[in-house]
Amino acid sequence: MNQLIKKAAVLGSGVMGSGIAAHLANIGIPTLLLDIVPRELTKQEEANGLTLKDMQVRNRISTAAIQKLLKQKPAPLTLKKNLDLIEAGNLEDDLVKLKDVDWVIEVVVENLNVKKQVFEKVEQFRKPGSIISSNTSGISVEAMVEGRSDDFKKHFLGTHFFNPPRYLKLLEVIPTQYTDPDVLSFMKTFGEDVLGKGVVVAKDTPNFIANRIGTYGLLVTVQEMLKSGLSVGEVDSITGPLIGRAKSATFRTLDVVGLDTFYHVAGNVHEKVEGEEKEVFEVPSFMKKMVENGWLGSKSGQGFFLKKGKEILELDPNTLEYGPRKKLSTPAIELAKQEKGTGNKMKALVYADDCAGQFLWNTFAKSFVYSAQLLGEIADDIVAIDQAMKWGFGWEMGPFETWDAIGVEKSIQKLEASGLAVPAWVTEMLAKGFTTFYKEENAELYFYHKGEYKPIEFNPKVIDLKKVKKQKGVIKKNSGASLIDIGDGVALLEFHSPNNAIGMDIVQMLNFAVDEVEKNYKGLVIGNQGKNFCVGANLAMMLMEVQDDNIYELDLIVRQLHKALLKVKYSSKPVVAAPFAMTLGGGAEVCLPASHIQAASETYMGLVETGVGLLPGGGGNKELYMKHLENIQSGVQIDLQQVANKVFETIAMAKVSTSADEARENGFLSKSDGISVNGDHQLYDAKQAVLALHEQGYKPKVRRKVPVTGESGYATLLLGAEAMKLSGYISEHDLKIAKKIAYVISGGKVPFGTEVDEQYLLDLEREAFLSLIQEPKSQQRMQHMLLKGKPLRN
Repeated sequence: MNQLIKKAAVLGSGVMGSGIAAHLANIGIPTLLLDIVPRELTKQEEANGLTLKDMQVRNRISTAAIQKLLKQKPAPLTLKKNLDLIEAGNLEDDLVKLKDVDWVIEVVVENLNVKKQVFEKVEQFRKPGSIISSNTSGISVEAMVEGRSDDFKKHFLGTHFFNPPRYLKLLEVIPTQYTDPDVLSFMKTFGEDVLGKGVVVAKDTPNFIANRIGTYGLLVTVQEMLKSGLSVGEVDSITGPLIGRAKSATFRTLDVVGLDTFYHVAGNVHEKVEGEEKEVFEVPSFMKKMVENGWLGSKSGQGFFLKKGKEILELDPNTLEYGPRKKLSTPAIELAKQEKGTGNKMKALVYADDCAGQFLWNTFAKSFVYSAQLLGEIADDIVAIDQAMKWGFGWEMGPFETWDAIGVEKSIQKLEASGLAVPAWVTEMLAKGFTTFYKEENAELYFYHKGEYKPIEFNPKVIDLKKVKKQKGVIKKNSGASLIDIGDGVALLEFHSPNNAIGMDIVQMLNFAVDEVEKNYKGLVIGNQGKNFCVGANLAMMLMEVQDDNIYELDLIVRQLHKALLKVKYSSKPVVAAPFAMTLGGGAEVCLPASHIQAASETYMGLVETGVGLLPGGGGNKELYMKHLENIQSGVQIDLQQVANKVFETIAMAKVSTSADEARENGFLSKSDGISVNGDHQLYDAKQAVLALHEQGYKPKVRRKVPVTGESGYATLLLGAEAMKLSGYISEHDLKIAKKIAYVISGGKVPFGTEVDEQYLLDLEREAFLSLIQEPKSQQRMQHMLLKGKPLRN
């Protein structure tokens, strides 16, 4: 299908509509954001002499929604200037602009008649072949296109984003009987490759996949809480990370979502189902009372939890009064905490004979059965259901993966003893000798489907390192890292130390990786698939060394890290770093010398060493300064002091980017570095970057002298730091750190404009680092970070 989406329009500027517009703007798609025309003037508009005919008034709703994007948290925009790509308008004057739009997304009120009226108007102005979709969370997609033309129907489908669109991965795509298969295929590919989503094809049923099962699971949990006598806080303490769910668990999640929103979603299913299912989707009376009271959660200041001062109180559903938050502790919970892996933890819990085990069994068992009953009704296969729950609700494992983890055969006996009717297809599966929903064979994953195992289809842009290692093994590994062959002549260095923190094991593997790649490969990717790319150096190891007075050992470690990263920088083969999530301190220092950086869109990069009383010790000061110099366009006169000021501020203030786009603004990425919107495609993109550099006849970087600001520049930097100290913004120790950073960036006691070599700057950095790490106040900061996980301001 020869389809391109160069421009989009979002109809409806509420939280969801404006969030979708922001996501489109983040990926560079100009977007119209249209809403209704106000029927009344505000007092301010009247005072300004405006009338209902003025465009400022007519576009007020969408204009206000666009401005709200700048204040929302978490931020919908990866860069504030992306706002320029969103154009405000209204549904009366601006529908004519749809003739230039390739994709129209309807996000108006959840009312079928209203949606049909909107689509009737859209059809008058849309260009033939443009894609039209609805972001409905549960209204029949098929019913929306009644009376529309064949071309409209052919290009129409549901595209259900999850809120907030920038951060939540799931996109449910819902075709109708009229949707052209090519349109469906295009939107699936576009959703994955351009929007960066995990796309699941859903059936046109109430609440589709994730909200149907997720809402059921939440209501079952609430009902089980009322039966068991556990409190809101106790339930949350066992339905979060312990079982592979979000930290917000059950009731904190409901507070974040908003009880009114949840009430609407549950009611949507309740209206359309019968029997036992209808009973489950009946929202408990105490929750209805909460909605009546306006206790909707975070948006109203209270819900299941209420914050008073520093204390968080929990709601008693029986009295609707707040009391101290409770946490459940039982032998099963303590046993589960000792287990490795979420599957083993759940297995230990659901078969335990205590209140935690019984509670979790009762909720899991019902969800298993419900998910199995809906197979074929809401989705064609179990993979779609599992993916939807992982991508939409943040579950580590979907319902069928969880069922496998606790043992399908063992669970069936307990299910039947509990009086739950197991769907026939599950018992038939076991009768045929298939004992799991998924199986792995020769590192390939298969799922059970209608009497046989079928291979799970993956987007070819997804590189799974676990699978690669199982198929090919590793070239070399130690406790901190592995060197892996990812095919096509490209190797990958994977960090796997605790928190991916950099220690001597990783330094050794960096040296080996560059040597091996220079001899036998086209290039190297530095990347991994952990929770974070790298949160810095091994702080505990450094603190232990300095407290044991092993300064010589620390000096040697810093020298070796400098040497290894210079080796990365001047490798004869291209080295591409693939940072994502937290890329802090040493993590950023590993990326900066690379030939190319291929960052995930959600990359939070910064040199944060001041928070632990230090300055960057792995060459970060020098590399960020040089990167800023390189980022200046050729032919533009370089203002060395301005560059030094910017780098000093970034490091001294421990600035961390809120996205890869912002990392580029902060100078950590250059214009030529890449950003992967879909994190699952990042390693593929990084590999392609290596191959492109190789095909272009990669030439290693040439060592050059670095111009510095010297003593006069140092003095300028100090003025700013001392002003901050006088204003009370920083402490005496902060000032001491700032002086060290300023000295390194300015190049020390040399005249302005002196060109120095990199080793000279590295030596200044090493001396400053070793000086600071011996300071008692710096050691206090390091100790505090290790114990509390947050910086100490001393």
